[in-house]
Amino acid sequence: MDEHYFTPSPATDDRRFPLRVRLAGRDLDLVSSASVFSGHGLDRATAVLLDRLDEITEPPAGAIILDLGCGWGPIALTAALLHPDSEVWAVDVSERARALTAENARRAGADNVRVIAPEDVPEDLRPDAIWSNPPIRIGKPALHALLAEWTARLHPQGTAALVVGKNLGADPLARWLGEQLPDREVGKVASAKGFRVLEVGPVR
Repeated sequence: MDEHYFTPSPATDDRRFPLRVRLAGRDLDLVSSASVFSGHGLDRATAVLLDRLDEITEPPAGAIILDLGCGWGPIALTAALLHPDSEVWAVDVSERARALTAENARRAGADNVRVIAPEDVPEDLRPDAIWSNPPIRIGKPALHALLAEWTARLHPQGTAALVVGKNLGADPLARWLGEQLPDREVGKVASAKGFRVLEVGPVR
């Protein structure tokens, strides 16, 4: 099991190394660690989501955008750089992931990123958008509980974009989300390289 998915303080090696990556049309010199998800670069699922942002609902001006499970920060940094007037909340259970995202936001000049543990997110925060490569491998019950909690926090006109592997249950997950959120439309907005981008729409 991937320890980074569920351990606030993992015991694995935390040596950092340089990571050069292109996000939001910019080449960035960041840092990463093998102790976080896809520490050696952009994983395929996240790459699909970031390549298909023009196919999901555009966040409003001054949006609150929440990256659920931020890892070393690719989604949060992309959101912050593309929407500099937004307030980006980078949420992760792992303190190492949070430290990396905070450092990478500093390196990228993304001063609109707020890095936080899930339990410290204010109860009254209502994101306008959730962008996430959710931690599928924590298992179905835990994943369902996670997504039920965070989609319930969405602003009524807010949306959520989730990238999920087709062979990891993207289509059943979309159906489950639709059943859990009957007042919102849930559907596939993009598909590439074996991954689906699912979108939870605003309240109808």
